[in-house]
Amino acid sequence: MQFRPSILTRSLPILDWLRDYDGTTFSRDFLAAVIVTIMLIPQSLAYALLAGLPAQVGLYASMVPLVAYAVFGTSRTLSVGPVAVASLMSAAALGEVAVQGTGDYLVAAAVLALLSGLFLTLMGLLRLGFLANFLSHPVISGFITASGLLIALSQLKHLLGVSADGDTLMKMAVSLVGEIDQVNQYTLGTGLAVIIFLLWSRRGAVRLLGRLPLSSHAASMLVKAAPVVGVIATIVVAASFGFEGRGVALVGEIPGGLPELSLPWPSLALVEALLVPAIMISIIGYVESVSVGKTLAAKRREKIDVNQELVGLGAANLGAGLSGGFPVTGGFSRSVVNFDAGAVTQMASILTAIGIALAALFLTPYLYYLPKATLAATIIVAVLTLVDFSILRKTWNFSRSDFFAVLVTIVVTLLFGVEAGVSCGVGASIALFLFRTSKPHIAEVGLVEGTEHFRNIRRHKVLTVPEILTIRVDESLMFSNAAFLEERIYGDLAVNRQVRHVILMCSAINEIDWSALEVLEAVNHRLDELGIGLHLSEVKGPVMDSLKRTGFLAHLSGKVYLTQFQAFNAARAQVVRGSASCDLADEAAAGSESA
Repeated sequence: MQFRPSILTRSLPILDWLRDYDGTTFSRDFLAAVIVTIMLIPQSLAYALLAGLPAQVGLYASMVPLVAYAVFGTSRTLSVGPVAVASLMSAAALGEVAVQGTGDYLVAAAVLALLSGLFLTLMGLLRLGFLANFLSHPVISGFITASGLLIALSQLKHLLGVSADGDTLMKMAVSLVGEIDQVNQYTLGTGLAVIIFLLWSRRGAVRLLGRLPLSSHAASMLVKAAPVVGVIATIVVAASFGFEGRGVALVGEIPGGLPELSLPWPSLALVEALLVPAIMISIIGYVESVSVGKTLAAKRREKIDVNQELVGLGAANLGAGLSGGFPVTGGFSRSVVNFDAGAVTQMASILTAIGIALAALFLTPYLYYLPKATLAATIIVAVLTLVDFSILRKTWNFSRSDFFAVLVTIVVTLLFGVEAGVSCGVGASIALFLFRTSKPHIAEVGLVEGTEHFRNIRRHKVLTVPEILTIRVDESLMFSNAAFLEERIYGDLAVNRQVRHVILMCSAINEIDWSALEVLEAVNHRLDELGIGLHLSEVKGPVMDSLKRTGFLAHLSGKVYLTQFQAFNAARAQVVRGSASCDLADEAAAGSESA
């Protein structure tokens, strides 16, 4: 008997995979959790630094959120936690309401996570996951590329050991140039060494480990621990050579222990200031997370529920806010590592959260001598994968409208900051949608002789009749494009005054809204006055049902045909009969004149 998920199982996906959980699955999840934990510890510290928060907050954001998503999320291998873009956006938002290093900044970070969680959860409960489809993926790619550059630039101050600031390309560049004479050589040397090591490890380490009796998969997994090697090595060097006394910025003392669960009570002014940034972070995080989740699920022939994903990510952010963290989402690199390491269920995330908790309890004293340059180098190398300028070349070759939308998003993000970039990206996505729907592809079609198929007269050799105008609309008819169709019909009639039948081929029309119906009624009335019949062909069932509920069909000057071939033949027969009648009338007139 096939299992059908109940409402409870759909609301709590953890119940689904727990039902058949066994020891073999646990061993695979455990191995994946060990690998992801090793990878997540330096990432958590680094992304907390990127968000302008103390290092331990990164650990806090990697415990409760992972468990919350494991309970409510539908992807079995998505790994939730701090990510680069969300951390940068958090820093931009928090910098507007509080000063780094203060208690108010910590409270604001938790409130930002709570607002993000509430927004995502509400969207999920209202089943509004489809709204993410309105965000153009090329535009999102452009935003992430620009954000990756800003993230890398923002870390140069830690890499150089200077006190620069700014949240846009120009501000950062000017600030860094002004501090160039204050560069700390030890800090720069440490950062560059870590960058070189991490870049080398991606290829060189794999070849080196390949000489050992290890599989290529095992070698690849070990390479993922390269950031940890960099952390340990630089801690040893910093402690051994007294970097603290040489002006190298260190992470310093990190409070040990687990986060305390508490509900911050923000002022109304703080909520108002953080609400829009929280929504922006939620949207970008959700789109990125769902894209990763769908990709990984497809590899195992699984599926995710986009609306339940909203609830899962919302719960993760609520957990982050209640445990003193900051906004989180599904991370691409971390999720891929989790998947490749063999994770089967979200138990891997729960075990990862336990591993992070153990690190917070017992490893924090050893992180005192960790140079901030090491974390900055880790971030820079990680975000290099986000920067993809090839999207400009690809969109230029494929769609100029997409190209200009991507270009504008990148430029606005770099020059005016991430919030302006997100707003521009959302606006560009909506503008692209409206532009494309307002000018749908409309083709005049003709019969491919010897078949019953109709194709574009500009692309194929087809049969046409001057008295018959056949138009195919490759889009649903709605308020935004109905006038465009009306103008096209009248324009074609102005060019060809022999037309006596207009056939609207509706095979690609999935919906007709009220505004479009009114336009069709006006067109029908105008054509009827001109003695031209308006016919419809290949009307889909739901569209026909809608038309039947109105008086449109009763007043239609022509007929509705099942196929375009039937409509064309019927109209052609009328044209032939009309021509024959005209010929008989002409002969009769000529005979009377002779008499």
